[in-house]
Amino acid sequence: MKPGESVLLTDLYELTMARAYHELGMQETAVFELFVRKLPPTRRFLIAAGLEQAIEYLEALRFTPPDLEFLASLKTFPSAFLDYLATVRFTGSLHAMPEGTPFFANEPIVRVTAPILEAQLVESRLLNLVHFQSVIASKAVRCVSAARGKRLVDFGMRRAHGEEAALYAARAAYLAGFDATATVEAGRQFGIPLSGTMAHSFIQAHDSEEQALRNFVAVRGRRTAVLIDTYDTERAAQRVAKLARELKASQAPGQIQGVRIDSGDLGAQACAVRRILDAEQCQDIEIILSGSLDEHRIEALLEANTPVDAFGIGTRLDVSEDAPSLDMAYKLEEYAGKARRKRSTGKATWPGRKQVFREREATGTLKGDSIALAAETQPGEPLLQEIMRRGRRIGPLPTLGASRTFCRQRVAELPAPLRTLTAVEDHPYPVAVSDRVRALADSLDSAGE
Repeated sequence: MKPGESVLLTDLYELTMARAYHELGMQETAVFELFVRKLPPTRRFLIAAGLEQAIEYLEALRFTPPDLEFLASLKTFPSAFLDYLATVRFTGSLHAMPEGTPFFANEPIVRVTAPILEAQLVESRLLNLVHFQSVIASKAVRCVSAARGKRLVDFGMRRAHGEEAALYAARAAYLAGFDATATVEAGRQFGIPLSGTMAHSFIQAHDSEEQALRNFVAVRGRRTAVLIDTYDTERAAQRVAKLARELKASQAPGQIQGVRIDSGDLGAQACAVRRILDAEQCQDIEIILSGSLDEHRIEALLEANTPVDAFGIGTRLDVSEDAPSLDMAYKLEEYAGKARRKRSTGKATWPGRKQVFREREATGTLKGDSIALAAETQPGEPLLQEIMRRGRRIGPLPTLGASRTFCRQRVAELPAPLRTLTAVEDHPYPVAVSDRVRALADSLDSAGE
């Protein structure tokens, strides 16, 4: 947990169940698995993210005196239970897919094994952490695919749903392949490169656009990008070209690296600006486009051969506008050594402690996955790795940069149809369920409750 974060960031029913487990003496080991029941219609695969924050949460889990005082004020929990909560720590193990791993429906991406009170208590926050970053990373990776190597910057903080969402969106986007973020605190916390230009208000605050451009570049004293669509984009491009030539001739410390266009017909304006800059011998000045962009708009701009070097993606990334949530669940699959199965209509689970095995073609392209019992031996690479044991991580986690590289490599292994933005119903990725898992489910169904 982050400093100042309370274990009470949870659902009430986690605490009421914890009380019941405690008073009933239910202390046996439970196995919970976190997975997505089905993919959103606009997603061909998802990206696992948020593991580092989940581990930090588990390692720091504890009830502080103020937490216990508040619970006592509810008049719901007896003092003996509150005294017990003061001693609670996470003592279990955690297996997970590495951050950046592509995954599919019904595949467990996190498996928690711990005394049932502990494993149950962490459900809400684990879902909260893993769900959000997986949502954003799964959106961001589509933007990366559409951008064809063009630079991408996260511009979405101001439309994100709160402080934590802004920070974790920047982290998830970088994991998925974005190059930078405009959110300064994300740069400090996660080491993400920072990028930014100026707002229209800076131009408006000056009596002339030309003076605003000159002042901004002079104050920056380095290569920088300027905004040119406040009034007349093409006229501003001409002013930029004139200023850029002057700066180069004088060898001033400030130089113009790029121009940003944030409104209007981005494709048409980018073409016009590129013609102006090239005609004025400013071929090295880049064009950055922003404003209501997503993967589909990026793809359309590049299909039209729009001259662009980088994209700033804001709202539609940080709220994952087309798929803002996943049908993610955290379900009990084993307790006290016995497999458990939920049989609710439309929400049935595959029972038992499981592993996901991934096979590849000889070319390295992914061939298919199988969901099997953890004790089974199946062809392919086991994806769930042991991360924590007895409440502590068993080794250092990869850096965010290493996970970013890992994500890029694993996405490149996906069959090509899955990496497009169009529907691929004719080319589904095969995810099989092993015969032993199916047989276990059938035996539990036959036995009833």
